[in-house]
Amino acid sequence: MNRLLRAFFGPVCLLALCLCCLAAGPAAAQATGHVNKEEIYDPGHLKPTDSTLKVHVGEPAPDFTLPSIMGGTVSLSQFRGRKIVVISFVPAAFTPVCSAQWPAYNLGREEIEKRGAVIIGISSDNVPSLFAWTREMGGVWFPVGSDFHPQGATAAKYGVLRSNGTADRAEIIVDKKGIIRSIEVYDINARPKLEKLLERLDAIK
Repeated sequence: MNRLLRAFFGPVCLLALCLCCLAAGPAAAQATGHVNKEEIYDPGHLKPTDSTLKVHVGEPAPDFTLPSIMGGTVSLSQFRGRKIVVISFVPAAFTPVCSAQWPAYNLGREEIEKRGAVIIGISSDNVPSLFAWTREMGGVWFPVGSDFHPQGATAAKYGVLRSNGTADRAEIIVDKKGIIRSIEVYDINARPKLEKLLERLDAIK
Protein backbone atom coordinates (compact mmCIF):
# COMPACT_ATOMS: atom_id res chain seq x y z
CA MET A 1 0.00 0.00 0.00
CA ASN A 2 2.79 2.46 0.96
CA ARG A 3 4.57 1.77 -2.37
CA LEU A 4 1.44 2.66 -4.30
CA LEU A 5 0.97 5.83 -2.29
CA ARG A 6 4.59 6.85 -2.81
CA ALA A 7 4.32 6.25 -6.51
CA PHE A 8 1.19 8.35 -6.78
CA PHE A 9 1.72 11.13 -4.25
CA GLY A 10 5.51 11.19 -3.82
CA PRO A 11 7.40 10.90 -0.55
CA VAL A 12 6.62 14.35 0.83
CA CYS A 13 2.88 13.96 0.36
CA LEU A 14 3.04 10.48 1.86
CA LEU A 15 4.68 11.83 4.98
CA ALA A 16 2.07 14.57 5.25
CA LEU A 17 -0.69 11.98 4.86
CA CYS A 18 0.83 9.75 7.53
CA LEU A 19 1.28 12.62 9.97
CA CYS A 20 -2.35 13.61 9.57
CA CYS A 21 -3.28 10.10 10.70
CA LEU A 22 -1.67 10.75 14.08
CA ALA A 23 -4.49 13.14 14.95
CA ALA A 24 -7.30 11.20 13.31
CA GLY A 25 -8.64 9.40 16.36
CA PRO A 26 -8.33 6.00 18.08
CA ALA A 27 -8.53 3.82 14.96
CA ALA A 28 -5.84 5.77 13.15
CA ALA A 29 -3.78 5.90 16.32
CA GLN A 30 -3.80 2.14 16.58
CA ALA A 31 -2.80 1.81 12.92
CA THR A 32 0.18 4.18 13.27
CA GLY A 33 1.42 2.89 16.63
CA HIS A 34 0.24 6.03 18.44
CA VAL A 35 -0.12 5.60 22.23
CA ASN A 36 -3.74 5.14 23.38
CA LYS A 37 -5.29 8.35 24.67
CA GLU A 38 -6.38 6.66 27.92
CA GLU A 39 -2.73 5.99 28.81
CA ILE A 40 -1.56 9.59 28.32
CA TYR A 41 -0.89 12.01 31.17
CA ASP A 42 -1.60 15.61 30.17
CA PRO A 43 0.46 18.10 32.20
CA GLY A 44 -1.42 21.05 30.72
CA HIS A 45 0.20 24.07 29.08
CA LEU A 46 3.85 24.44 30.11
CA LYS A 47 6.41 27.22 29.83
CA PRO A 48 7.49 26.88 26.17
CA THR A 49 11.23 26.66 26.93
CA ASP A 50 13.10 26.59 30.22
CA SER A 51 16.79 26.09 29.52
CA THR A 52 19.91 27.84 28.21
CA LEU A 53 21.90 26.19 25.43
CA LYS A 54 25.50 25.24 26.16
CA VAL A 55 26.35 24.06 22.64
CA HIS A 56 26.52 25.84 19.29
CA VAL A 57 26.46 24.99 15.60
CA GLY A 58 29.96 24.24 14.32
CA GLU A 59 31.21 22.85 17.63
CA PRO A 60 31.97 19.18 18.40
CA ALA A 61 28.94 17.53 19.97
CA PRO A 62 29.52 16.34 23.55
CA ASP A 63 29.64 12.56 23.64
CA PHE A 64 27.36 10.57 25.93
CA THR A 65 26.72 6.96 26.84
CA LEU A 66 23.29 6.10 28.20
CA PRO A 67 21.42 2.94 29.20
CA SER A 68 19.34 1.79 26.22
CA ILE A 69 15.87 0.29 26.12
CA MET A 70 17.30 -2.24 23.68
CA GLY A 71 19.76 -3.49 26.29
CA GLY A 72 23.31 -2.32 26.86
CA THR A 73 24.07 1.30 26.12
CA VAL A 74 23.84 3.81 23.30
CA SER A 75 26.56 6.39 22.59
CA LEU A 76 26.79 9.28 20.18
CA SER A 77 30.31 8.22 19.23
CA GLN A 78 29.21 4.77 18.05
CA PHE A 79 27.84 6.41 14.90
CA ARG A 80 30.94 8.55 14.21
CA GLY A 81 31.99 8.22 10.58
CA ARG A 82 28.90 6.16 9.71
CA LYS A 83 25.71 8.16 10.27
CA ILE A 84 24.34 11.64 10.67
CA VAL A 85 22.69 11.63 14.10
CA VAL A 86 19.52 13.46 15.11
CA ILE A 87 19.51 13.70 18.91
CA SER A 88 15.86 13.97 19.91
CA PHE A 89 15.45 15.24 23.47
CA VAL A 90 11.89 14.88 24.76
CA PRO A 91 10.50 15.80 28.19
CA ALA A 92 8.60 12.74 29.37
CA ALA A 93 7.09 9.41 28.43
CA PHE A 94 3.31 8.99 28.25
CA THR A 95 2.67 12.69 27.60
CA PRO A 96 0.64 13.97 24.62
CA VAL A 97 3.20 15.70 22.38
CA CYS A 98 6.02 13.22 22.99
CA SER A 99 3.64 10.36 22.22
CA ALA A 100 3.00 11.87 18.78
CA GLN A 101 6.56 12.96 18.02
CA TRP A 102 8.37 9.62 18.15
CA PRO A 103 5.72 7.71 16.15
CA ALA A 104 6.25 10.36 13.46
CA TYR A 105 9.90 9.27 13.30
CA ASN A 106 8.65 5.74 12.74
CA LEU A 107 6.52 6.91 9.84
CA GLY A 108 9.41 8.90 8.41
CA ARG A 109 12.01 6.15 8.81
CA GLU A 110 12.58 5.59 5.09
CA GLU A 111 13.06 9.31 4.40
CA ILE A 112 15.38 9.75 7.40
CA GLU A 113 17.51 6.74 6.49
CA LYS A 114 17.60 7.82 2.85
CA ARG A 115 19.48 10.88 4.06
CA GLY A 116 22.04 8.76 5.91
CA ALA A 117 20.66 9.65 9.34
CA VAL A 118 19.59 7.90 12.50
CA ILE A 119 17.64 9.15 15.51
CA ILE A 120 18.83 8.82 19.10
CA GLY A 121 15.89 9.45 21.41
CA ILE A 122 16.68 10.74 24.91
CA SER A 123 14.41 11.31 27.90
CA SER A 124 15.07 11.61 31.63
CA ASP A 125 12.63 8.76 32.30
CA ASN A 126 14.05 5.48 33.59
CA VAL A 127 14.58 2.51 31.28
CA PRO A 128 11.48 0.51 32.33
CA SER A 129 9.21 3.52 31.72
CA LEU A 130 10.75 4.21 28.31
CA PHE A 131 10.57 0.54 27.40
CA ALA A 132 6.85 0.35 28.30
CA TRP A 133 6.07 3.61 26.52
CA THR A 134 7.79 2.68 23.27
CA ARG A 135 6.14 -0.74 23.37
CA GLU A 136 2.78 1.07 23.47
CA MET A 137 3.83 2.84 20.27
CA GLY A 138 4.41 -0.54 18.65
CA GLY A 139 8.17 -0.14 19.09
CA VAL A 140 10.65 2.31 17.58
CA TRP A 141 13.37 1.64 15.01
CA PHE A 142 15.94 3.93 16.61
CA PRO A 143 17.91 3.65 19.87
CA VAL A 144 16.46 5.31 22.96
CA GLY A 145 18.66 6.29 25.90
CA SER A 146 17.62 6.95 29.49
CA ASP A 147 19.03 10.18 30.97
CA PHE A 148 17.62 9.16 34.35
CA HIS A 149 20.76 8.89 36.50
CA PRO A 150 22.38 11.24 37.12
CA GLN A 151 19.06 12.98 36.45
CA GLY A 152 19.20 14.86 33.16
CA ALA A 153 23.01 14.88 32.98
CA THR A 154 23.14 14.61 29.18
CA ALA A 155 20.42 17.23 28.72
CA ALA A 156 22.37 19.49 31.09
CA LYS A 157 25.57 18.94 29.08
CA TYR A 158 23.79 20.25 25.97
CA GLY A 159 21.97 23.00 27.86
CA VAL A 160 18.42 21.69 27.31
CA LEU A 161 17.62 20.67 30.91
CA ARG A 162 14.55 22.36 32.34
CA SER A 163 14.33 23.51 35.96
CA ASN A 164 12.08 20.55 36.82
CA GLY A 165 14.68 17.96 35.74
CA THR A 166 13.13 17.08 32.38
CA ALA A 167 14.52 18.02 28.98
CA ASP A 168 13.26 20.73 26.71
CA ARG A 169 11.98 19.46 23.37
CA ALA A 170 14.98 19.68 21.05
CA GLU A 171 16.46 18.20 17.88
CA ILE A 172 20.21 18.49 17.47
CA ILE A 173 21.77 17.24 14.23
CA VAL A 174 25.35 15.97 14.40
CA ASP A 175 27.25 15.13 11.21
CA LYS A 176 29.44 12.08 10.60
CA LYS A 177 32.48 13.94 11.91
CA GLY A 178 30.76 14.64 15.23
CA ILE A 179 30.13 18.33 14.51
CA ILE A 180 26.84 19.99 15.41
CA ARG A 181 25.15 21.18 12.22
CA SER A 182 21.70 22.22 13.44
CA ILE A 183 20.04 23.01 16.76
CA GLU A 184 16.31 23.47 17.23
CA VAL A 185 14.73 23.95 20.67
CA TYR A 186 10.97 23.89 20.31
CA ASP A 187 7.97 25.05 22.26
CA ILE A 188 7.48 22.08 24.59
CA ASN A 189 3.73 22.21 23.93
CA ALA A 190 4.02 21.62 20.15
CA ARG A 191 5.18 18.68 18.05
CA PRO A 192 8.08 19.42 15.68
CA LYS A 193 7.24 18.98 12.00
CA LEU A 194 8.92 16.02 10.37
CA GLU A 195 9.20 17.75 7.01
CA LYS A 196 11.28 20.53 8.62
CA LEU A 197 13.69 17.95 10.01
CA LEU A 198 14.05 16.43 6.54
CA GLU A 199 14.80 19.88 5.12
CA ARG A 200 17.58 20.39 7.68
CA LEU A 201 19.01 16.96 6.87
CA ASP A 202 18.94 17.85 3.17
CA ALA A 203 21.06 20.91 3.92
CA ILE A 204 23.90 18.75 5.24
CA LYS A 205 26.28 17.74 2.48
